[in-house]
Amino acid sequence: MIPERKSEVLSRFGSARVAVLGDIMLDVYLWGQVTRVSPEAPVPVVSVKKQTCCPGGAANVMRNIATLGASAEGFGVIGDDDTGRQLLAEFAAAGIGARGILADADRPTTEKRRIMASGQQLLRVDQEDTSSVPDDIRRRLVNMIVDRIRSGGLDAIIFEDYAKGLLASWMLEEIVAEARKHRVATALDPKPGGIDPVRGLTVIKPNRNEAFAMANVQDRTPGADPAGDPALKEAAARLLEQWQPEHLLISLAAQGMALFRHDRDAELIPTRAREVFDVSGAGDTVTAAYTLALASGADPVTAADIANRAASVVVAKVGTAPISFEELCHVCEQEDL
Repeated sequence: MIPERKSEVLSRFGSARVAVLGDIMLDVYLWGQVTRVSPEAPVPVVSVKKQTCCPGGAANVMRNIATLGASAEGFGVIGDDDTGRQLLAEFAAAGIGARGILADADRPTTEKRRIMASGQQLLRVDQEDTSSVPDDIRRRLVNMIVDRIRSGGLDAIIFEDYAKGLLASWMLEEIVAEARKHRVATALDPKPGGIDPVRGLTVIKPNRNEAFAMANVQDRTPGADPAGDPALKEAAARLLEQWQPEHLLISLAAQGMALFRHDRDAELIPTRAREVFDVSGAGDTVTAAYTLALASGADPVTAADIANRAASVVVAKVGTAPISFEELCHVCEQEDL
């Protein structure tokens, strides 16, 4: 049985409306077996048996929002190409609103192609253009989201920065300022060096490496117990000062998560993952679940616990995979370890 507080939060997922703005990409997987070593070079030859594809990057966050039962609206840029059209088909199949997905004929849709053999990734090939998206396209996206906020159509906004050229500080500043007026939650999954600090976000969710890079603090104590890790606390304090978010949630891989807030002790949420096959997309799931839980009335600690449980499900899957609402409910029924 799900604890009463979590059950109340989960029951509101279906009425939440979440916009995701960020770098959209398509994840392609070529599945096969290694049959021999190539006579042309000392590399394995993979006999491909099938090919699959799914939304990646910001698009994977959109998909997680949708599979968790909420209303997901996508905002971003694709190219005028087959990869972009495939993504639009994926959005339609997942029930993701795509009116905010704009096509730019001058850039390709980002695609990550992975070669898989016996469940293991052997190689990844990226096709992308990481130059800045034109400001006229950025302006259109900002205006659309601000209009949605003003019309009362959103409960939360997620910014997904994969350093592919879309996000700029001014975009977040305008959207966050409007969101704060209307009490709309805002979350940023950042990329170090991607954008300058933007103050006033509800939550920033870097992983440990990203947090140290963003804070410009040396990670002197990798693997230390987070409860007494001075370097981690220093990095968190600097990020809280520079960005001024309400919450800072740092993913710590096998050590779980650490939730930092102003003038409070850190809250540590230990990992719940029992099997880890693939961490691809796990950060996307954490961002989606945490933000959706906040938008559904959860306090930060409850939201972090829900997000942590969601991550434990997706890391046990191979490839970029979302979590369903039913899977989340099931893992929330389990007693704390």
